[in-house]
Amino acid sequence: MSEDINENEHEEELTIPENQSDSLDNPTEAVETITKVTGMYKEWFLDYASYVILERAVPSLEDGLKPVQRRIMHSMKDLDDGRYNKVANIVGHTMQYHPHGDASIADAMVQIGQKELLIDMQGNWGNILTGDRAAASRYIEARLSKFALDVVFNPKTTEWKMSYDGRRKEPIDLPVKFPLLLAQGAEGIAVGLSTKILPHNFIELIDASIKYLKGRSFKIVPDFLTGGIADFSHYNDGKRGGKVRVRAKIHQLDKKTLVITEIPFSTTTTTLIDSILKANDKGKIKIKKIEDNTAAEVEILVHLPPNVSPDKSIDALYAFTNCESSISPLACTIEDNKPVFVGVSEMLKHSTDLTVDLLKKELEIQLNELEEQWHFSSLERIFIENRIYRDIEEEETWDGVIEAIDKGLKPHIKHLKRAITVEDITRLTEIRIKKISKFDIDKARQFIEGLEEKIAVVKDQLANLIEFAINYFKRLKDTYGKGKERKTEIRIFDDIVASKVAMNNAKLYVNREEGFIGTSLKRDEFVTDCSDIDDVIVFRKDGGMMVSKVDSKTFVGKDIIHVAIFKKKDKRTVYNFMYRDGARGASYMKRFNVTSVTRDKEYDLTNGNKGSIVHYFTANPNGEAEVVTVNLRAAGSVKKLKWDIDFADLAVKGRAVRGNRITKYAIKSVDFKSEGVSTLKPRKIWFDDTVQRLNVDERGELLGEFRAEDKLLIITQSGKLKAVKPNLAMHFEDDMIVLEKWKPNKPISAIYYDGEKERYYVKRFLIETTEKEEEFISDHVKSQLEIVATDYRPVAEIQFSKRSLENEEVNFEEFIAIKGIKAQGNQLTTDKIKQVNLLAPLPFEEPEDEISDDMEVVGEEIVEEELPIDIPIPETKKPILEELSAEEKAKIALQKSIARKKAEQKKIDDENQTKLF
Repeated sequence: MSEDINENEHEEELTIPENQSDSLDNPTEAVETITKVTGMYKEWFLDYASYVILERAVPSLEDGLKPVQRRIMHSMKDLDDGRYNKVANIVGHTMQYHPHGDASIADAMVQIGQKELLIDMQGNWGNILTGDRAAASRYIEARLSKFALDVVFNPKTTEWKMSYDGRRKEPIDLPVKFPLLLAQGAEGIAVGLSTKILPHNFIELIDASIKYLKGRSFKIVPDFLTGGIADFSHYNDGKRGGKVRVRAKIHQLDKKTLVITEIPFSTTTTTLIDSILKANDKGKIKIKKIEDNTAAEVEILVHLPPNVSPDKSIDALYAFTNCESSISPLACTIEDNKPVFVGVSEMLKHSTDLTVDLLKKELEIQLNELEEQWHFSSLERIFIENRIYRDIEEEETWDGVIEAIDKGLKPHIKHLKRAITVEDITRLTEIRIKKISKFDIDKARQFIEGLEEKIAVVKDQLANLIEFAINYFKRLKDTYGKGKERKTEIRIFDDIVASKVAMNNAKLYVNREEGFIGTSLKRDEFVTDCSDIDDVIVFRKDGGMMVSKVDSKTFVGKDIIHVAIFKKKDKRTVYNFMYRDGARGASYMKRFNVTSVTRDKEYDLTNGNKGSIVHYFTANPNGEAEVVTVNLRAAGSVKKLKWDIDFADLAVKGRAVRGNRITKYAIKSVDFKSEGVSTLKPRKIWFDDTVQRLNVDERGELLGEFRAEDKLLIITQSGKLKAVKPNLAMHFEDDMIVLEKWKPNKPISAIYYDGEKERYYVKRFLIETTEKEEEFISDHVKSQLEIVATDYRPVAEIQFSKRSLENEEVNFEEFIAIKGIKAQGNQLTTDKIKQVNLLAPLPFEEPEDEISDDMEVVGEEIVEEELPIDIPIPETKKPILEELSAEEKAKIALQKSIARKKAEQKKIDDENQTKLF
């Protein structure tokens, strides 16, 4: 490899002036000499780089092993007698082939053993979960696994080379008949390049090889011994540029405890706990304490302080600790003494093709051996049966003996498949007299016929080589596949926004007059708790807006009227805004939300004229639209100096629009009059079963439209339920069986087995307490939920274990009345139930939902009339409603009708009030 590189290198010359001090005094006498230093870099460094790449760091594509691994396996084969050997003994034996220290060999052997494939271990070999090191080499033992003996070695198909000192022979590559490189994975850093091949699942690799041999497409993704969850959507076939995201498995044990049961690849429980403690010290997450109960399996208990959300804590662990990490694979191997970059699919194809070639060589060698055995057995039978050995009794020379036997064999060798050689005749002379005297012709004939059958089988296998290879892989799967099922769960991860799950570790303050915000202004006005990665949105009296990152002290402009934590892509927060355009201009109003901005950029929410000022501003987290009173200054002929405006009459637009004109006259003040309702329509929520998360992006199953008061019904197989407000950050238990929009008047029906009373019960109930998890079956250890139904009038079929009992149909509505959730229910049976099936529910006309005022007006045009907003606007200038359904139009009409009735009632009240005075 170094020679190839040297040919492409350009020589570089370094010019070094001699007697530099003299040359400065007398420039005309400067003398320069050229000293070449390229040889050192071209020969020594590149030779070293080539050696590290080829002989130490990067595995071979042929057998999937690095040189040290190959030499360890070869040494273990040398020492193999079926018993365990001390690792120190194996290391010492390997040093005959590997010209390095014993420590590197021992470490490499431990790494092979921990992959639980090629080595059968005994003793303390360390723990990949905790990161504990293996015991010293003199204390632990090893031998080759049955799998290694089966697929790795065959001296008849192995190519050999001399060891480094020329005293012994070692394999160039071991004849591995399995995609070992992909099963074990490999990682190494060489000079100028590195490799990182992730381990894959044993069974899936075999299945993929079979698919490839059958001409079908396949796809393989990694699998890790540490388990965990992984997202392989950007794996890129293991090539450069790919990425794998891995996560720990975290479950909620109770409201104050999380348990980590599996850890991500490339981490240990020690490094994981250290990262959690570090995140806690920085205030990113809040934990009370951590317990590490890891032994054969991972168990890390994370205890949470009071009033900390377990769901949010799980996301925070993924966002700020090693509970989630990203791995960048890089598939680099050695082929023909050169590093090559290929994908894992190509590696599998190459390994499968190589396996087929090795199987073919083994069959050809086996066929040749059988044919040789058949040939000599036939000669032996002819030699003894025809008593040709008697023809040599009178021969006095060796040549005469050979000639006599050859002459005696000729009449009987027409059926042989090759000519007789001197070596064949020599072997005949070595037959013992005892064997000749006890020779059984029938047994010899049967033996030869058995050889012919074996030859026929091998020839058939060679003729159907692909089918033979497929059967070979199936045998490997059946023999060694038990216990090698996939450990890493495949999922598609949703991105966790760090700012949404970060714990509040700081306090935000504001100095409104001087225009400063920050966490160090403790003498000024407190705003809210925040985290150090949050963004802050600021609105000023002059109509300016800015978003800036939380810092100790930041100047954002004087006369601050509103400051809050900024939520990116927040479409629910609506700002109600009134302003004067310029020093003497008209006044406008608008409603808008802020979904995305450039940090530290100044935004003008007015029309941009100098002297603009904000009359009125509110921030509404759920799109509320209040009613305000506009007061004008007395001037000229203006008669109406006061009227009410309802922000619900405006649509939510972008922040850059000018808005609707209120009046051209000077406004004295704008006063809050009454609260309004949300103008946002109910939010549609979906459940994506792939990632087990709620979303509003139309992924998965639509759960329904949710208003502010609506809740989700969650029921688990363990007999627990709760009705809670939907939260996109919620986590769900693995045994969840019901997830739907909760209807308070809709009964829940269940059949369960009471472990204490050893009989089955039926119950129907309504949820009386929300936002609280409750058990609706008895808490006995043997109690079990058979079935749960959320239909109004469900019907179930009961199948009993006893064949003598006929199936029974249960109409829940007739069987039991609706009772409390804690009621035991009515007894169903004491006989053992085999299965319960829900049948089609009885007809029921579901009550329609009441028309809600929670709606959203969309598509309103900007109106720039000169009249006050309470004066009737011509029909042509009324806000336009675009692409609304009949139901939405009805809601709008209803809301306007209500608004008109309110206005008429207010007018009557004002007149009555005037009459009183």
